[in-house]
Amino acid sequence: MRWRGNRKSSNVEDRRSMRASGHAGLSGGSGMLRLLPVIFKFLGFKGTLILAVCVGAYGLFTGNLGNLFGGLGLQQDTTVSERAVPFQETAEEKELVDFVSVILADTEETWTTLFRQKGKSYQEPRLVLFRDAVKSACGMAQSAMGPFYCPGDQKVYIDLGFYDQLKNRFKAPGDFAQAYVIAHEVGHHIQTLAGISDKVQAARKKLSQAEGNKLSVRQELQADCLAGVWAHHANHTRQLLEAGDVEEGLAAASAIGDDTLQKQSQGYVSPDSFTHGSSAQRVKWFKIGLASGDMDSCDTFNNF
Repeated sequence: MRWRGNRKSSNVEDRRSMRASGHAGLSGGSGMLRLLPVIFKFLGFKGTLILAVCVGAYGLFTGNLGNLFGGLGLQQDTTVSERAVPFQETAEEKELVDFVSVILADTEETWTTLFRQKGKSYQEPRLVLFRDAVKSACGMAQSAMGPFYCPGDQKVYIDLGFYDQLKNRFKAPGDFAQAYVIAHEVGHHIQTLAGISDKVQAARKKLSQAEGNKLSVRQELQADCLAGVWAHHANHTRQLLEAGDVEEGLAAASAIGDDTLQKQSQGYVSPDSFTHGSSAQRVKWFKIGLASGDMDSCDTFNNF
């Protein structure tokens, strides 16, 4: 990607020198007990990921954390504190911070323009950099969860160490794959601004677990499509993309499909437990947004 020398966002909040501690889970023992059996059944489910981290399970790429807990009717444990710790930044990490800031700034430019075309004002999200664990309006999050968006404070959270996992574990290297991760989480912010997240949360409360999962899949696929919309404008308006970049994004979308992750973790696929969509679905909707550059093309709820 041709990102060096471009504008950096002023909305990056660096909390890598802070460490969060406390109860990294849901308040109320009964709520936790009800969810324990679900951990091993519904892989990729954001609420179960937090519990899974607490019991030493695996972490996956997730997003839109707060809405999921709201849909479950559970409360976050707010017994979390933060303290400053010694922090030393490597040259490699500094470059990655610059990259993240430039990509966030580019998403701001795209969505400000697209919202203005619809007669609306875009409210920019903040992006929080952290290490190990972080306190958010959605509760305490562990880095093993992967990047996520919290609608409660309208912030994207990311531990830069996730990019090593993206490269080595998920076999999706490259700067555009890294940019796709940010654009996907910003996609959840767009859903919050548009009122889509609230509608999904309200609908999930009336549905069975399986039907609620299907609704979650549609929401995640829409965020993939919105990431594609950003990529379209980054390429056509500002020529950020280089040869091979799109393939990197498609590889990332494919690598974090529910079917791919379930095969890796449990050896078989359980479609009813999908919450993010299959690899093929994620690639499909990313490509739809990339081809059209139109957020209206991302109606995964009526055009599935």
